[in-house]
Amino acid sequence: MKTKTALIAGFLMVCFVSFSSFATLNSTEVFEGIYDGQEDYGYNFIGIDEDDEEYTMTFQEVDKSLLKSFDLQSEKLVGTKFMVTYTITTETLKDDDGYEDEIETYTIVALKKL
Repeated sequence: MKTKTALIAGFLMVCFVSFSSFATLNSTEVFEGIYDGQEDYGYNFIGIDEDDEEYTMTFQEVDKSLLKSFDLQSEKLVGTKFMVTYTITTETLKDDDGYEDEIETYTIVALKKL
């Protein structure tokens, strides 16, 4: 019985540690901007920083379920203001020479027209 309890406790600890690690890999952020269209490299939104300067946020991926509600591949929504909720995933890759390169992928997980 003690072995069974220890195994269950160990399993629960592994699940907790795995979940904690996963939660720190992806951070959820919110951005407010005007949709500027899609390019080969992603979906562009124009935002205004604290100095009233424009900047572009590019999102490489969009949750597939959102594309059913928001046709970001057409020109129809260009100029529309959105509240964008997104995640950032960082992946570390090694090249042939052993150098590490971090690649960040910005993924839209929620959109709300403003």
